[in-house]
Amino acid sequence: MTDLHFALKLIHILGATVLFGTGLGIAFFMLMAHRTRDAAFIARTAGTVVVADALFTASAVIVQPLSGAALMHVVGYGWSDSWVVASLALYVLTGVFWIPVVFIQMRLRDLAAAAARDNAELPPRYHRLFRLWFVLGWPAFIVVLCILALMIAKLRLW
Repeated sequence: MTDLHFALKLIHILGATVLFGTGLGIAFFMLMAHRTRDAAFIARTAGTVVVADALFTASAVIVQPLSGAALMHVVGYGWSDSWVVASLALYVLTGVFWIPVVFIQMRLRDLAAAAARDNAELPPRYHRLFRLWFVLGWPAFIVVLCILALMIAKLRLW
């Protein structure tokens, strides 16, 4: 294995780890904050989550296809290899779930901050958005796991 191949593989694996790990951590902290029903705590937690998504998840979202493309070039995989095509399609599908989640997190933060400022209960809109955030998170995680499996196994699907 060349130094370039090793470096690219390490970057790609770290990017995948950051994507999955940050997503899992964000989901855990948002869920735990939500369970407290404490608007101020939820607002602070959601604020941190939004920053973490911007710093870590968004960076990894950019690094993954770049490092993957470089790895494909170095190793010699083709863009038409079935596992590559499937992985890229699933990557786009993950984005379909993740992008709304990011905006929902910002809105949850704002709704909780307003409730805390007004010393009020969390509004019904907060609870509806939280349910949507929760529902969208599951397929995103499952799809990421499928991508990881494809990257490891490099299955010939067709």
